[in-house]
Amino acid sequence: MTTWPLRDADQHYYEALDAFTRHLDPALGSRVIQWVEIDGRRYHSIGGTVFRGVINPTFDPVAEPGVLSRYFRGNPDGADPLELLRARERIRPEYRDRDARLARLDDQGLASTWLFPTLAMVYEEPLHHDPEGVTVMMTAFNRWLDEDWGFDRDGRIIAAPYLSLGDVDWACAELEWALDRGARLVVMRPAAPTTAGGPKAPGHADFDPFWAQVNEAGITVVVHAGDSGYPSHGYARDGFTTDFGGIPQPIRMLQLERPIEDFLVSLVCDRLFDRFPRLRIASVENGARFLPGLFDRLQIVHHKLAGWFSEDPVETFRRHIWINPFWEDDVVELHRLIGADRILFGSDWPHIEGLPQPLDYVAEVEQFTDGERRAILGGNADELTVPVGS
Repeated sequence: MTTWPLRDADQHYYEALDAFTRHLDPALGSRVIQWVEIDGRRYHSIGGTVFRGVINPTFDPVAEPGVLSRYFRGNPDGADPLELLRARERIRPEYRDRDARLARLDDQGLASTWLFPTLAMVYEEPLHHDPEGVTVMMTAFNRWLDEDWGFDRDGRIIAAPYLSLGDVDWACAELEWALDRGARLVVMRPAAPTTAGGPKAPGHADFDPFWAQVNEAGITVVVHAGDSGYPSHGYARDGFTTDFGGIPQPIRMLQLERPIEDFLVSLVCDRLFDRFPRLRIASVENGARFLPGLFDRLQIVHHKLAGWFSEDPVETFRRHIWINPFWEDDVVELHRLIGADRILFGSDWPHIEGLPQPLDYVAEVEQFTDGERRAILGGNADELTVPVGS
């Protein structure tokens, strides 16, 4: 075992039953979010439409952590994912209680973790047509998060409030509120925000007030996988899940990294980092296999559009963006592309596609030097948790 603190940059809670409604005006439930019961099962209705993208949003019972880990490694056992998912258990205290989670971190051998939503990462998309409704929903959600988890629990549980750029004034006010309560990170989905005037790139000048505030605060923005609303243009059924037990159709699985590739490269191409040089972006649970092709194409565009970029855009990317690969990705190749100081270890615990035990990942980085392993397994996350200039 290592002699330095291990920090997991990707863990999750399962939201409490009232996570979205505790601080929501009941009169707005039909417009924003409310519980409904159909044939004895509970679902959320979002924007007046029943959302079935999550099979059981109560999470009781729920599948065990990492039950699909070998399936996502390439399914060497030839297992049926539907059979694997049928084994469920009652929800564990550490999924919803911060003191129980601290005890679990001790059992896992972790000094700290970044903590992200489960449902909130997929609930902006079904309401994106109503940007004001999104702000109402996420305001209520973030108040619950502050109450039940806090944004910095003993320096060990670093929970990220959810932000949307659909309303930039709200995003600025919500960021200020979160910073006042000790937030070390904020999280958003990889998607072009839908505003009252339609979708816009995240690096659009209209969002500069938000990025200026982030730049000044020195806080890290995490872009975490979620429902980005990407269509398949007729090649597959659209939607967050399909009939295959929640596992996407093959063509959808091949498109998983499209949203984060578009999001990150748009920040570079819109020269956001020229305007705000202290920005730090962490991509979490989005994978890393898109990077080789992206870097090649970026350099081709750099030569074709001489003068557009102030420097090699790949170097801009490497300076401002950290990558948490899928745990089954080739970390040696990722190291070649961005270096050990830009790689984040994240287990995705306790989700079904994550690791059964977070420190199972230690074996993936045995080939690196002690300094490189220290950076990947905790040092980089530690650095990003501290605001720039602090």
